[in-house]
Amino acid sequence: MPVIDKIQNFSDDLIKIFQDFHQHPELGMEEVRTSKKVNEFLNGVGIKTYTGIGKMGVVGVLEGNKPGKTIGLRADMDALPIHEKTNLPYSSKNPGVMHACGHDAHTTMLLGAARYLAENKNFSGKAIFIFQPAEEGLGGAKAMLADKLFEKFPCDEIYGLHNWPIGELGKVGIKPGVAMAGADFFDITIKAFGSHAARPEGSKDPIIIASSLISQLQTIVSRNVPPTQTIVLSITKIHSGSAYNVIPSDCSLSGTMRYFDKEIAKLVRKRMREIIDGVKKSYNVEIELDNREIFDVLINDQQLSEVMHEVASEIVGKENAFFRTDLVTGSEDFSDMLKVVPGAYCNIAHGGSLPLHNDGFILDDGILPIGASIYARLVEKRG
Repeated sequence: MPVIDKIQNFSDDLIKIFQDFHQHPELGMEEVRTSKKVNEFLNGVGIKTYTGIGKMGVVGVLEGNKPGKTIGLRADMDALPIHEKTNLPYSSKNPGVMHACGHDAHTTMLLGAARYLAENKNFSGKAIFIFQPAEEGLGGAKAMLADKLFEKFPCDEIYGLHNWPIGELGKVGIKPGVAMAGADFFDITIKAFGSHAARPEGSKDPIIIASSLISQLQTIVSRNVPPTQTIVLSITKIHSGSAYNVIPSDCSLSGTMRYFDKEIAKLVRKRMREIIDGVKKSYNVEIELDNREIFDVLINDQQLSEVMHEVASEIVGKENAFFRTDLVTGSEDFSDMLKVVPGAYCNIAHGGSLPLHNDGFILDDGILPIGASIYARLVEKRG
């Protein structure tokens, strides 16, 4: 069975919705316009809505035509702090903010599924449409859970999806079990002692200290973690200094760790603290570490992964739906919801030459009816 005909018939409407969201991206916990548009659309197709869940989240509830399970469907709404360089006719109108991860498409797909299900109501049970804010490391899923998401809207199962560029449109992959990495974000502040650059002996140079610290942190994975384990430790920001002739007093470093094994993550955190303490004593300076556990490991339910694979096979064809064997070192806070309600999460490929989070990323809108159909069919088959 291909893409649902009724969804394909209003695919032009989905493209317009997607382009509107793309033109008006909003950062996490700032999705005022997006949430309003989502709420208005759901009300417009006759779905009862609840707003302000986790501050900016929107939840829609739709009853089927007979009793059955309650199926949750989730999409993320936030954009990234990136200046768009696509030159698309519907490029971002908000300087420095861009939908470079495709959350505008995810939101559109779920709205498409909601419209179809509301117009047909040929399913059992109940559909819960969850529009989540702040997926990009700002704790949107945790905020909705703290707001008693699943106490207010209990679900038997929950499903999510994500676009995957640089592929072939319509290929759907799902990894049962451990699928995506957990992630920490960290900030390190070095409080040293500045001087005139012509007299470095009078300083405790934070840039030299930072260089030494970075080198030592990079040995953790290569010399403390078993080579059979997959883990990533990356320094992604370094800030210090203000002039050519001044050795600064301070330096800040930031980065991320990605992992699949929680015990290995604990080991890396311990070694980071030990190395920082050693460098601190060696140079006689103050060094502060602020480490935050942002994403948990995403674990797909085995049985519901098979369900999602079966549904995807019906929509895109058996030859285009497959079980992934590779682990994804990217992270996703849908993992927090999967710790509470069993479910599964898949990737839908589309064409393109640039990856997610790139300022030139362009999403293939041909993916919209595919994602909407998978969402909708999950409710029809599982309700």
